[in-house]
Amino acid sequence: MGDLLLVRHGETQWSLTGQHTSWTEIPLTENGREQAEGLAPLLAKFRIGAAFTSPRERARKTAEAAGFPAARVDPDLSEWDYGAYEGVTTVEIHRTRPDWYLFTDGVAPGSAEHPGETPEQVGERADRMLAKVDAALANTEGSVVLFAHSHFLRVLTARRLGLPASGGALFQLATGTVCRLSTEHGRPVVASWNIRP
Repeated sequence: MGDLLLVRHGETQWSLTGQHTSWTEIPLTENGREQAEGLAPLLAKFRIGAAFTSPRERARKTAEAAGFPAARVDPDLSEWDYGAYEGVTTVEIHRTRPDWYLFTDGVAPGSAEHPGETPEQVGERADRMLAKVDAALANTEGSVVLFAHSHFLRVLTARRLGLPASGGALFQLATGTVCRLSTEHGRPVVASWNIRP
């Protein structure tokens, strides 16, 4: 069975400023486009049997630039719904909630369209995505690559390793990087993390 490759999209202006970005469509910066293009030779080293991407433009553009223009769009790969914290930095949130931590506290409720998600809800979405990954791995001889977002991929990693969603806090994830989840003695492991071209 192949590995699971996780790709965080390239840099955006909001990733530079630390603003929480879920549904807001922020384009890749020039550096972000270069990061995405640089992923192509790195990913070419793997035999990829299936590719999935978040519906957000920054993830789709990263997938395209990395050589996967036909990656299947899956809404389960969307970033954490930050509710009222969309576009807000952690520093700003700490002014009124000094002990706030996303992975344990979740977010303040937002609008009806974007109410926000708890860590557990993001974990449930990650579990659904992992079921799709496992189905793809069972039906291909290659690996599966996911193009998505930092906080979601961190939760997905935690769930893959059998940790609660809050365990995503343990896995810092940089823009334009590849991480590889594999197995050792039949158990899931982190084989490499934050690899840059």
